[in-house]
Amino acid sequence: MAQKPLTYADAGVSIDAGNALVKAIGPLARSTARPGADAELGGFGGLFDLKAAGYEDPLLVAANDGVGTKLKLAIETGHHKGVGIDLVAMCANDLIVQGAEPLFFLDYYATGKLDNSVAAEVVASIAEGCRQAGCALIGGETAEMPGMYSEGDYDLAGFCVGAVDRNKVLTGAEITPGDVILGLASSGVHSNGFSLVRKIIERNHWDLSQNFPSIGRSLGQALLEPTTIYVRRLLPLVQQGRIKGLAHITGGGLLENIPRVLPNGCHAMVVADQWDLPAIFGFLQLGGEIAPSEMARTFNCGIGMAVIVSADTADAVAQQLEGVTEEDVFEIGIVEEGARGCTVSGKAGSWNSSEAWTATHNA
Repeated sequence: MAQKPLTYADAGVSIDAGNALVKAIGPLARSTARPGADAELGGFGGLFDLKAAGYEDPLLVAANDGVGTKLKLAIETGHHKGVGIDLVAMCANDLIVQGAEPLFFLDYYATGKLDNSVAAEVVASIAEGCRQAGCALIGGETAEMPGMYSEGDYDLAGFCVGAVDRNKVLTGAEITPGDVILGLASSGVHSNGFSLVRKIIERNHWDLSQNFPSIGRSLGQALLEPTTIYVRRLLPLVQQGRIKGLAHITGGGLLENIPRVLPNGCHAMVVADQWDLPAIFGFLQLGGEIAPSEMARTFNCGIGMAVIVSADTADAVAQQLEGVTEEDVFEIGIVEEGARGCTVSGKAGSWNSSEAWTATHNA
């Protein structure tokens, strides 16, 4: 007997479902349109007009990233509304630290079997992240790959391109001893350190749906709080030339990210007592019995972006930042002469420590 002719659907891939998803997310993409891009989907590639965006002598800056194992918590809880914001944030925040304005974004969504309701929720949050960052969602790829992912699992990658006029690139070369380091508050754990977070959850047998008084909501809600996108509040200051350097506090924490923007001969001295460790970090620290030095090299610990400015402009810059955002701004340290690196220190009783502590990383 002749066997039934096979179709792509028999192999686990639905072309119709993919087409339906593209049709559904079209309005989401159009909602991110900006000068230089109409954010229409459907072509083989996305177009962007740099001249229409107002650049005179632009350099292009590109970044790509993912959300990491934070996605495991989103899948476990069924809460997907923020992970797209995380995806955009991880890329767009990396562009602004070089002085670049994010212009357009592309996403990659991969899964074993396409669930259009989940995919649409994720893409909707990507579009929201793009609106927050001021960039256009001009394309992407949805890959349905049976056998590559467990049931219900998916992965994300994001790609963002920005531009900066040649004479406004932030390199950190102008940073000198005596400059002040401001810190912009994070919204939570953001999108780094989640392999350790999941290990802590496993050790303590915590339930993500459980409410914990010390964090004021369920553990899942606290951990899935979307990453803050700092572009709109920083871009005017960058374009005015009022910022000497920016460090996005991602993997490696405060210790390893701040030195990335310092010139040789400059050492960042960060005083952890200048801001309160947010409740979610204290909760994780106690749950994992994590030393303060390990916290400082793994998590953002409440500071999502470090802003380095001249001492004589620090107050004015802080006031301008506070004027355009509800986020807190802290003076967290100073740049000193020394080996290129960073030292984070705290007094006894700070960051759940019974004694004064210091952690140093030299780049």
